[in-house]
Amino acid sequence: MIVEAAGRLFFGAGFARVSMDDLARELRMSKKTIYRHFPDKRSLLAAVLDRQFAIVERTLVAAAEDAEEQPFGVRVQRFLIAAGSELGRIGAPQLASGRGDAILRQYVEQRVDAVVYQRLDELFREGHRQGVLSAPPELLSEITRGALERLLMSQLPRELDWTAADLLRATVDTVLYGAIRPADRGIDDEQPRAVIPTARDDDQEVGP
Repeated sequence: MIVEAAGRLFFGAGFARVSMDDLARELRMSKKTIYRHFPDKRSLLAAVLDRQFAIVERTLVAAAEDAEEQPFGVRVQRFLIAAGSELGRIGAPQLASGRGDAILRQYVEQRVDAVVYQRLDELFREGHRQGVLSAPPELLSEITRGALERLLMSQLPRELDWTAADLLRATVDTVLYGAIRPADRGIDDEQPRAVIPTARDDDQEVGP
C-alpha cells in the first residue's frame, strides 16, 4: 500500500517535490509507520522503481511475443516503442542522468541496462546472425541507446506536436532501416559502403 501510494505521488508530482509528510497525509498514517517499513525516502523510491521496472519488463516481454512472427524491423520498432513509452512514463532517463543521489542514479542505470538494453543488444545480435543487418550490432546498439535516451529527455514532442510513439517510430525509420537488407537480397551480396572522401584525388598533385 505504501509503495503504491508513493508511486502515484513520485510519478505525478516528481520525486523531489514529494515529502514523507505528503506521503503520510496521502496514506492517512503516521510517518513513524512508514519509516518502520522504509528507513528513508531513497529506499522507498528504490522499492517503487523495482515495482515499476517489473512492469516494464513484463511489457517488453509481451511486446516481443506479440511481434515474434513479424519482420525484423517491425520487431525492433515495437520493442523500442514499448521501452520508450514505459521509460518515459516513469522518468527513468531523468533519474539516471539528472542531479541528485549518485547511488540512485547508478541503480536506475543498472536497471535500465538489465531490463531494456541487454534485450535490445540481443535483438540486434540475433538480426546480425540471421544476416538481416549489414551494420555491426554493437554500433546499432550504441546509436539506438543514444537516440532513445536523447529523445525521451528532449523538448521535441512539444515542439513538433507529435506523440512520443510517433517520434520513436520516426527514429526507428531514420536510424535503423538503412541498416536492414532488403528481403530479396542474399547475405553475401555486395552492400553499399560509406565513402570516406580524401582531400584530393591521387592523380592531382598539390604544389608547395
